[in-house]
Amino acid sequence: MPALIDLTGHKYGRLTVLEMAPRVKGKGVEWVCRCDCGKEAVVLSNSLRRGNTKSCGCLFTEMLVKRNTKHGHARRDNKTRLYGIWVRMRQRCSDSNSSDYERYGGRGIKVCDEWNDFGNFHDWAHANGYKKHLTIERINNDGDYEPTNCKWVAPEKQARNKRNNRFIEFRGQKKTLAEWSEITGIDSSLLRYRLKRWSVEEALTTGIREDRYEDYKINA
Repeated sequence: MPALIDLTGHKYGRLTVLEMAPRVKGKGVEWVCRCDCGKEAVVLSNSLRRGNTKSCGCLFTEMLVKRNTKHGHARRDNKTRLYGIWVRMRQRCSDSNSSDYERYGGRGIKVCDEWNDFGNFHDWAHANGYKKHLTIERINNDGDYEPTNCKWVAPEKQARNKRNNRFIEFRGQKKTLAEWSEITGIDSSLLRYRLKRWSVEEALTTGIREDRYEDYKINA
């Protein structure tokens, strides 16, 4: 086993390493960091050293706000599905607070620099077959989100490539929790929370416009 590198006192982006976090069985070495904004975050050693995580999440939010002013896909009354896919793709790779971070950014998966600009991602998507019923998939599951490693596939096909999926049936359609998250725009962690306490109907429709479902030909 390689010797542990002490990161205490080092700075990565906006994060200053304070101390090693208590070890958790099955996880890599983690460090308690203080962000320039004042918040603390626990970040995997590899994420710090590879530059995958550079803040507590505030940098992602600031960059998002800046980009929102450059195009019309993120206005409160007009958030597009493609924009939502882009946001969640970047969150799971760079926001350590994301419920999916460990399976993506936590193991080194990144979004390429080109796609940090939504305009570039938008243009690639429409030039490569994006449709409202498709989801983005990485060709090499260990590779990054980048033009040469991504394609658009039907949710059913992507679901077959995942082993530990939870399927939820609603209005005659059986889809994974992740697929319902894409359709409704509700974060997957919030859906999990709702489904533990609410009916499927309430969990998937509360606060969601009915026209979100029309694109998927889901019959009431």
